[in-house]
Amino acid sequence: MKKDNNIDVLIIGAGPSGCVAASYLHQKGFSVRVIEKSIFPRFVIGESLLPRCMDHFDEVGLLDCLKEQNFEVKRGARFLKNNVVCDFDFSKKHSEGWDWTWQVPRADFDNTLSNELIKKGVPISFENEVVDVAFADNGTSKTTVKDKDGNTQIISAKYIVDSSGYGRVLPRLLDLDKPSALPLHSSIFTHVKESKRPEGREGTLITFDVVKDHVWLWVIPFSNGVTSIGFVGPTALFEQYSGTTSEKLKEMMKLSSYYYDRFYGEDYLFDPLEIKNYSKSVKKLYGKGFTLTGNSSEFLDPIFSSGVTFATESGLLSAKLIAKELRGETVNWETEYSDYIKEGVNVFTTYVEEWYAGNLQKIFFHRPENPEIKSQICAVLAGYVWDKTNPFIKNHNRLLKTVAHIIDLENEKKE
Repeated sequence: MKKDNNIDVLIIGAGPSGCVAASYLHQKGFSVRVIEKSIFPRFVIGESLLPRCMDHFDEVGLLDCLKEQNFEVKRGARFLKNNVVCDFDFSKKHSEGWDWTWQVPRADFDNTLSNELIKKGVPISFENEVVDVAFADNGTSKTTVKDKDGNTQIISAKYIVDSSGYGRVLPRLLDLDKPSALPLHSSIFTHVKESKRPEGREGTLITFDVVKDHVWLWVIPFSNGVTSIGFVGPTALFEQYSGTTSEKLKEMMKLSSYYYDRFYGEDYLFDPLEIKNYSKSVKKLYGKGFTLTGNSSEFLDPIFSSGVTFATESGLLSAKLIAKELRGETVNWETEYSDYIKEGVNVFTTYVEEWYAGNLQKIFFHRPENPEIKSQICAVLAGYVWDKTNPFIKNHNRLLKTVAHIIDLENEKKE
């Protein structure tokens, strides 16, 4: 076992959250090292971004390298149900901010970010796993890391940022996991090299096809001709399907009258993957000498594609607060970090809950549409969930229920 020199910040995970945090801290002059269990490029789910995360990439100097990749531009999101279309256009949202983002193969996306980080001079140790961590009373840490050959080393750091995503390193090692309050849902997904992709806009649209009230199909086309498809629904529903994952997904595709023909007969690029009971939560978002970001802290639901945006929001904010603390400034982690992140999480949690309760779907698919309400909800779907000028953020707990109730009353009058 060898010991590493002291560094300012150890970052666990080289995904978007870790890269944003590392890039910010590096450009501010702090010593940073990234530990990544996988070797890149590697597959990971979470392929649809929100405009809010473009602010983060821009601020830390990671936007230009992403633009060079010519990823599929995402200007909104489309929802389908019972032949009714609800099409959100980010340029018509309530809040100021970016009106576009990307749909990305995450293997290429994450690899681009990590390569750019290495170019900037940030060391990334791939195929290295954190197996233990110990904190001193002052928050400094000694982290034991094992490489692919079984060799171990100890890294001393003043701060740790856990951006390990689904690996959830510190929640596991420090017993920080707790059950999510959201329902038990699962997903099954794969990639398809399309041979029947429509020309024009139809072939580029990210779409959520609601095949049942609680079951929906995502379709995310990439600029390389590959499309990500996957179903989400109650875990109990998935348990009704038998056979291989390919057989399960092919059977479930029959639920989508809109997309069945488009994907019928297409070969899956890999055996579909299943994630059961994917929602996660933690007891706290920070502690003395560490902070949790992205999916290593909370994961809600893929319906509104919030994962990467929460990852980069929390990664950048963590880095800024750590930089302040390392400069000797006072940081109130409860109010400046935990309360802030939880505000955004609570907004999206409400939208996820009201989606599956049916109230949000009533609003999406009610006709005629209300342009003002749609604009305000569109800002939420773009990731600008801290904008208190938006009534559907400020009053998210009651406003969705209220509008859905009004729709119910209107429908009763029509009957």
